[in-house]
Amino acid sequence: MSEENQPLLLENRGHVALLTFNNPPAHAWSPESLLQLIDIVETLNADADNFSLVITGSGEKFFSGGADLNSLNHDDKARAFDFSAAFGHAFEVLSQYNGVSIAAINGYAMGGGLEVALACDVRIAEAHAQLALPECAVGLLPCGLGSQHLAWLVGEQWAKRMILLGERLKADQALAIGLISEVVESGASVGHALQLAAKVENQSPTSVRYCKELIMAARHQPMSSNFSTERERFVKLWDSENQKEGVAAFVEKRKPQWKNR
Repeated sequence: MSEENQPLLLENRGHVALLTFNNPPAHAWSPESLLQLIDIVETLNADADNFSLVITGSGEKFFSGGADLNSLNHDDKARAFDFSAAFGHAFEVLSQYNGVSIAAINGYAMGGGLEVALACDVRIAEAHAQLALPECAVGLLPCGLGSQHLAWLVGEQWAKRMILLGERLKADQALAIGLISEVVESGASVGHALQLAAKVENQSPTSVRYCKELIMAARHQPMSSNFSTERERFVKLWDSENQKEGVAAFVEKRKPQWKNR
């Protein structure tokens, strides 16, 4: 398969990786593309030059329409298990990406298409975008962590409306409930996401990694259990050259030179 025919296209722009869904018309997920996503994230985690990841869909209509339902029209529970495991594992790996991930939602984000955005750290959407988890309408349920991530981000009531009632949200509604952080003009999401990603380069990669771990830990543990962990991570920064470089650069009134490890 030639590079242009790959379902996921990766482009490095300095310290930013731009990942584009490239499986038209709806950029549907398959077990193969989910495995490719895992490989991409693990490769970026090992790349000292990578600080952030922007994810979007090619074209103007779809960010991603989720799974191809034709591939789920069968009675094989073993295949269903493998598919759900691939979805869950891929988006869990993405949620644990070392850098900062930004979803530039450029159109319809449905089912697994919304779930991949939910696994990102920051979500912005173009004005014409629509977001939904419509699995119950076809006898399925979200299996890419969607029921968990959505409820955490927007609360139980809106998660139930979107999943149990099948409500589809426009971009302005998604902004109002905190599902996305910003609405931009149609066609502007990637450019704006790249501008956001550039801000990451001003931050210490070590500090970003620790802070992301601490923020995400609140999803799984009582807040109080991480009070001491926060202080421990602060002290552990002294093992990093970035702590010394960051403070020294501030005192010396110069731009810090970060090392991403």
